[in-house]
Amino acid sequence: MPRPWAILLTLALLLLAPLSAGAREPLVVDIDNHLVAITAGFTGTKLLVFGSVLGGDDVVVVVHGPKQSVVVRRKQRIAGIWVNRDSLSFEGVPAFYYVATTAEGGIDLPRSALRRHQIGVENIRMRVRGHEVNGAAATLFSEAVIRNKIKIGHYFPEPGIVERRGGRLFRTVVFVPANVPVGTYMIETLLIKNNQVVGAQTTPLFVNKEGFGARVFRAAHRHAVLYGAAAILIAAIAGLAANWIFHKL
Repeated sequence: MPRPWAILLTLALLLLAPLSAGAREPLVVDIDNHLVAITAGFTGTKLLVFGSVLGGDDVVVVVHGPKQSVVVRRKQRIAGIWVNRDSLSFEGVPAFYYVATTAEGGIDLPRSALRRHQIGVENIRMRVRGHEVNGAAATLFSEAVIRNKIKIGHYFPEPGIVERRGGRLFRTVVFVPANVPVGTYMIETLLIKNNQVVGAQTTPLFVNKEGFGARVFRAAHRHAVLYGAAAILIAAIAGLAANWIFHKL
């Protein structure tokens, strides 16, 4: 986490930025840390999103990514045994999703705009892969994806709060859980006025594995054959050592 004085300096620059640019930028946004490092002792972290606005009614912050492919299977009981029957594959599913807003009574935007900016879990875009399916079936399986993501703590169904400070400044805190997937995330901040988006800014966030565990993980994927042989060799040596100690006791 950066020092408090660094955040204060950034906030001061955000306040002066619209004035120095001739009031051309209605929205200026930044985050306190563009890189989340996952180490062996990582238990989650809080990410501060802050900025300034020039006019506008409400601010919406949408955090999503990285995109992944998901297969959903529906179980059915046959002869007393639960078996997988139907399945559907989705592409472009955000592995993580969070939204926060200053609007206490709900975000006042047309349905098309909510869908375009993926505001609300019901508006998350995911594409069906492979064969064509009817809309009802796709909706049923996509709802299952959202339920599973909420269950493991990667989706947040209720909007968080974006706080306004002094009329122009705003801030919100995004909790990044310990089991968050690695990859590139996007923080999309929107400025809303008169039922339309009048300003937008996208900020990238990188989540990577760091430390010894990350090096082992990368080595296992880059050199799978050598890693497998080393794992077998270590297991064999450990077994022989345990057997020798057992006979000595």
